[in-house]
Amino acid sequence: MTLPNLTPAQRTDIELLARGKQDKSRTLRDLKLPETPQAAHTLLLRAGLWTEARTPYADRLGAALSALTLEVPPFAPAERLDLTQLDAYAIDDEGNRDPDDAVAAEALPDGGTRLWVHVADVAALVAPDSELDLEARARGATLYLPDRTVGMLPDALVEQAGLGLHPTTLALSISLDLDADGNADAVDVHLTTVRVSRLTYDQAQAALDAGQEPFVTLARLAAQSRALRESEGALSIDLPEVRVKASEEGAQVTPLPKPPMRAVVQECMTLAGWATAIYADDHDLPLPFATQDAPHREVRGETLNAQWARRKTLARTRFQPAPGPHAGMGLDLYAQATSPMRRYLDLVVHQQLRAHLTGGSPLSGKEVAARVAQAQMNADATRTAERLSRKHHTLRFIAAQPERVWPAVVVERRGPQATLLIPELAFDVAVSTATPAGQEVQVQLTDVNLADLSVRARVTG
Repeated sequence: MTLPNLTPAQRTDIELLARGKQDKSRTLRDLKLPETPQAAHTLLLRAGLWTEARTPYADRLGAALSALTLEVPPFAPAERLDLTQLDAYAIDDEGNRDPDDAVAAEALPDGGTRLWVHVADVAALVAPDSELDLEARARGATLYLPDRTVGMLPDALVEQAGLGLHPTTLALSISLDLDADGNADAVDVHLTTVRVSRLTYDQAQAALDAGQEPFVTLARLAAQSRALRESEGALSIDLPEVRVKASEEGAQVTPLPKPPMRAVVQECMTLAGWATAIYADDHDLPLPFATQDAPHREVRGETLNAQWARRKTLARTRFQPAPGPHAGMGLDLYAQATSPMRRYLDLVVHQQLRAHLTGGSPLSGKEVAARVAQAQMNADATRTAERLSRKHHTLRFIAAQPERVWPAVVVERRGPQATLLIPELAFDVAVSTATPAGQEVQVQLTDVNLADLSVRARVTG
């Protein structure tokens, strides 16, 4: 295709379509090209007007791409429970910039353990229907792209409220009193002052391997909780995960390490969500409760193709102002409560809890439902933009090494077509092969098309 010399007006016309800001392009029509965002993207790449690092998906989906710079109020004086005598740890991936949860364990006189999950007290700074709240609601969630992060809330708020960024931090803390078998005897929620140290997962894992407390106790509690939830039907999905990073120079895809401490922290957050839901239900407090229907069929086994099939049986999580069972987690009620800096519905949970604890007026169930509808729509756009952007940069990584042969596993078959999962990339492709499900193959990936987000796969062995 011979590329024309585009005028500034023609370039603007094409860019608007590529970014999803208009339905058709006069320039593409004059060039007898399809009037689609993908065709516009292709032309911009071929003309050298866009680089391969440019991703239009957040723009197309209406996700916010500018940092939020609204003024953040200071913490107001309030009565708080002082927990600074307890060692608490915010455990995250290296480079994490928004530490919003931490864990601690306290021995009880009866031989049980009190698990504390401290969460940044974001609701103390973001009141319902304030400017900050309305903007966070419009965004729905923080946008994590391979080349940048766009916060749901201002960086100044993260700096003020993030756990472990100051000698002491104000928090909303969720407690569970657990007996020797891991059963919950009591749950509670407090406004607190805490002292938090930040650790990477590798550092926390090293402490666990060395037999240090509270990591040994946290691992025991997590194992007990997991076993109890599995006895109630909780499903385990263990598929490869990767970290995708990108810049103008190129893209990098690296497998995400899964040290046992990662699962320990995740289980503690699950317990905090369960305790929050119990507390709210006991006090007739409407929340965005997370619910999930039972899977439509049972899939046994731990192979990659079994994990793939099991994930496809899961219904989508729904949020509603009244509690209900979450089948995938094996819980009778549940609420996401540990990421109020990053997920708007978690922030609503905190606003409701804060109103209850301070004698304020919580939102009604109808008001919570309205926030769920708006925030979920916006968060869905954010999550889709993240997924498409990760795929775009994964394809850049693939295109940079066209001769490479990748180990893959057949995870699904439909007639002559098979779906292959490449564990090193957490990436799946369709290919024609007679290889049975569960078998390993070698695959070469060629003909990457960034505008169409497509690639051709060929089984080589």
